[in-house]
Amino acid sequence: MAVAAAQKSREMFAINKSYSIENGYPARRRSLVDDARFETIVVKQTKHSVLEEARQLANDASLATDAAVAHFASQLQRQHLDQINDQYDDQVFESEGKSIEHDHENDVESSESSEPSSDNDSDAGLTEEEMLLEKAASQNKDAEMAVQRATLVLRLREGINSLARVLKVIENGKGNVVHLESRPSKEQGVQFDILAKVDMTRKDLLALMKTLRQSSTLASITILAEDNINVKNPWFPRHARDLDNCNHLMTKYEPEMDMNHPGFSDKVYRSRRKEIANIAFEYKFGDLIPVIEYTADEVGTWTAVFNNVLDLMPKHFCMEYRDAFKMLQDDNIFTADKIPQLKDMNEFLKKHTGFTLRPAAGLLTARDFLASLAFRVFQSTQYIRHSTSPFHTPEPDYIHEVLGHMPLLADPSFAQFSQELGLASLGASDEEIEKLSTVYWFTIEFGLCKEQGEVKAYGAGLLSAYGELLHAVSGKPELRPFEPSITAVQPYQDQEYQPIYFVAESFEDAKDKFRKWVSSMSRPFEVRYNPHTQRAEILDSVEQLNNLMTQLNLEMLHLNTALNKLKMRSG
Repeated sequence: MAVAAAQKSREMFAINKSYSIENGYPARRRSLVDDARFETIVVKQTKHSVLEEARQLANDASLATDAAVAHFASQLQRQHLDQINDQYDDQVFESEGKSIEHDHENDVESSESSEPSSDNDSDAGLTEEEMLLEKAASQNKDAEMAVQRATLVLRLREGINSLARVLKVIENGKGNVVHLESRPSKEQGVQFDILAKVDMTRKDLLALMKTLRQSSTLASITILAEDNINVKNPWFPRHARDLDNCNHLMTKYEPEMDMNHPGFSDKVYRSRRKEIANIAFEYKFGDLIPVIEYTADEVGTWTAVFNNVLDLMPKHFCMEYRDAFKMLQDDNIFTADKIPQLKDMNEFLKKHTGFTLRPAAGLLTARDFLASLAFRVFQSTQYIRHSTSPFHTPEPDYIHEVLGHMPLLADPSFAQFSQELGLASLGASDEEIEKLSTVYWFTIEFGLCKEQGEVKAYGAGLLSAYGELLHAVSGKPELRPFEPSITAVQPYQDQEYQPIYFVAESFEDAKDKFRKWVSSMSRPFEVRYNPHTQRAEILDSVEQLNNLMTQLNLEMLHLNTALNKLKMRSG
């Protein structure tokens, strides 16, 4: 099964590689913003075909395999096929996450019978999440009979007394109700909203859904997935190991596909790129970061760019970058005659800010790349740009990552801002991903900041590309103050130098403005990163909030104690 799943992953990579040309995206330059927009287009175009293929598998068990089911389930989740129709604005219900309405086009009068639907019933009335549950159960007997917890939201047309009949149906359907809440409904024609958590097998749950959907007592029924997260919410990694699944590439400018690439006619270079990309694809969470033995030609390219950075840095680069660069030089990691290994950069960042690195085969989709930042993980390429174009690369390469991004990831304030961008992306809609990636473009890639009255560069695209850097500080482009709500919708230029740049007063000011803007996003839950468990935790229960408050109170106690000791010492 693992081999089949791996093969499916490779097949999807091959498909993704062809998307850009087939859909008219042979861009001369690549960006995270463009990829976010492109990702949304591809999702919409493939939605119906993916669903139809999954339904065909559901109707013909003889053709289905576990790998196929897992593949389609993953695609349905990861491609964010539908946005949520309804949000519960009451705190009790809102904490359970977004939900999908089961609309009743025909109000069929039926008895509250506990008899399960016939196995021969058509799946035409099933929702997408129920179809996937049914298919997974039919292909795996252990999963079919395993007891799982599901959360149901029931909307009662009649008074609260009708709830007893519904609970009887659940009981007769072999369900065990472990939690029950109610509230007056705000929807016209509905008297009460009921939230019920039930433990039952997947097979019985599907039968129950079919039965309850036909009930005239209920205006609608909603099923939420386990762990309080709806199965149709966008998938996102919950643990750092889940980043193994965040390696989807967007390819718009690669030597195999675009004749304008400087390596297009260089077979040796193309072969080298494939070799290094394959090493990245094999990497898994917990593995040692692979060492790349760079060639003399690649080291020569590094030396040319490194010396150029040394010349420009004193006048144009921000203080945080200069300080981190010096630390890297002092540790003998940054030298002109040697390309630093990714593993050495990883240890350096881990020591200073807790950021870690993992190999990437190329430019990731916006969602995958931003998600990795939430875990303080930066996904980095390891290949070097073509030697004929040492001072410019239209795609991310290792020189861009090392000289552009990594020094500032050693700065605590900048590292925190990067992580907050990532956390905001977890569970965000496609439209919000596009806005977040636009903010990323105008800050972490092409950002400027004030320093003692002068404008300095902190964006990696400026720090590693001297042509655009000199343009940015030449006085020709328009410089605007950084305001996330405005920056997020600003059109960008991916063919020529930027006509507009955004200037932050400071990293702290940028973080404060960003936090206020993020709080207005439509995501119905808050996410925090737990560095002890390497998990992204959804704060959606009173218990979780109480635990977090206890931790914060303990930290405040330590801070107050330390402050009092300092006062006593100085007094």
